[in-house]
Amino acid sequence: MDGQEQPVEISGQVKWFDPAKGFGFVLDAAGGPDVLLHANVLRNFGQSTVAEGTLIRVLATPTARGLQASQVLEVQSPATSTAPIADLIGRDLAQVDALPFQPARVKWFDRAKGFGFANLFGHSGDVFLHVEVLRHGGFADLVAGEAIAIKVVDGRRGPMAARVASWDRAAEEQPAEDEPGPDAAAESTAPKAAGPVSMPVIGLRPVAGPEVETAPQREMQPCLAASG
Repeated sequence: MDGQEQPVEISGQVKWFDPAKGFGFVLDAAGGPDVLLHANVLRNFGQSTVAEGTLIRVLATPTARGLQASQVLEVQSPATSTAPIADLIGRDLAQVDALPFQPARVKWFDRAKGFGFANLFGHSGDVFLHVEVLRHGGFADLVAGEAIAIKVVDGRRGPMAARVASWDRAAEEQPAEDEPGPDAAAESTAPKAAGPVSMPVIGLRPVAGPEVETAPQREMQPCLAASG
């Protein structure tokens, strides 16, 4: 890389991020200049947004306009022993954290209302998404069709997400042949062979394969390749 600056690793907090503008900035914990974070770089990591104050680790490249993130290495959930929402109060959070992340698609999400729903790959029924759980995972918002990873528990109103992360977290915990990438929407809506399907959630029963919900194809298209 003759004549080019080498990228440097920077850790810090998200100063702000505006998905409508397609960029935001990261505050360098070491006291260096702010780092520009472009929406496309964040999408390459597997998220469409990131919440203000979220801890993040990036590779930043010096440019004529300052430091710019070229790769997101990690988005960290805040270190806390408290439940992000009332529905999780009283639960064994260590047990929740021990659950595997599962791949899912956002059915719809309304930030103003503070909630939405997602569908697990290969399972029927909706999974409730609360905005505070999103923020706990470093998300500011979600869009319909976005691929995410969730840990599901049985809430008072039915299945709900207790943890939310980028979709690749679920891919890391799936066998290679079953790994669901962000373009696996068509496969996720196809009927599955009969028989019980294992769903590792707290207090949630598995759903037989043929009952998979077939959401409208337009809702299930991935958003991760959208232009910032």
